[in-house]
Amino acid sequence: MISISPFKALRPEPQFAKQVASRPYDVLNSKEAKIEAEGNPHSFLHITKSEIDLPADTDIHSEAVYQKAKENLDAFVSRPVLFLESKPCYYIYQLTMDGRTQTGLVCGSSVADYEKGLIKKHEYTRPEKELDRINHIKTTGAQSGNVFLAMKDVDSLNGIIEKWKTDKSPVYSFTADDEVQHTIWVISDEKLIEQITQIFKEEVDCTYIADGHHRAASAAKVKDLLPQNKEASYFLTTLFPASQVQIIDYNRVVKDLNNHTLEEFLEKLNN
Repeated sequence: MISISPFKALRPEPQFAKQVASRPYDVLNSKEAKIEAEGNPHSFLHITKSEIDLPADTDIHSEAVYQKAKENLDAFVSRPVLFLESKPCYYIYQLTMDGRTQTGLVCGSSVADYEKGLIKKHEYTRPEKELDRINHIKTTGAQSGNVFLAMKDVDSLNGIIEKWKTDKSPVYSFTADDEVQHTIWVISDEKLIEQITQIFKEEVDCTYIADGHHRAASAAKVKDLLPQNKEASYFLTTLFPASQVQIIDYNRVVKDLNNHTLEEFLEKLNN
């Protein structure tokens, strides 16, 4: 069965939440990141794409980039833009886009479960991309990239999450520049945290990586590099039940057959 863990998040002061929020590091290049972060010293891109604060000809995989990420993260904490949660918690993360809302649980997922195949993969990973994330995690001492996991619905868990959302006020609720609304609640009640942990141990036999294969693989390798660090035994994830997940087509379009007939092209694809 699945092991999850609460954790002490390093998260924004409420007044900075919208400014800190940024797109994932791997959906935009350095030039795009620099444009998005321009004029916003609080953008998390200064940590996940720290080359934007270095000369334009800097190798994005150089040690200078990882050191700059650490320097920027330390500065975010000292200003303070970010603060460390006082005790381990779970977090509820809700996104609303185009009138549709989905809600998940932010937690630490077990590297041991990943290594045992209980966290299911469907993609191969590239060593150079893994190494980039490994170096980033090791140098900054933080997991700055979230892994999107899907899981079966568990009625008791869904009920806990919905009740907490109804009874408690969110710590953040803002609409980003791309019109996606982000809302987050902190589950700090120790008895409820233990109840959620037990639900996964007793009722969830596996989870599935929807996005973040390189982040997950890198976290597993960091754990091997830091065997004495208990926090490295878990990696940052958001778990969405099946009822919350929307799967949309992702289709490739071929515009040019490169002088092949359709039959020749299809035969080459088959081979």
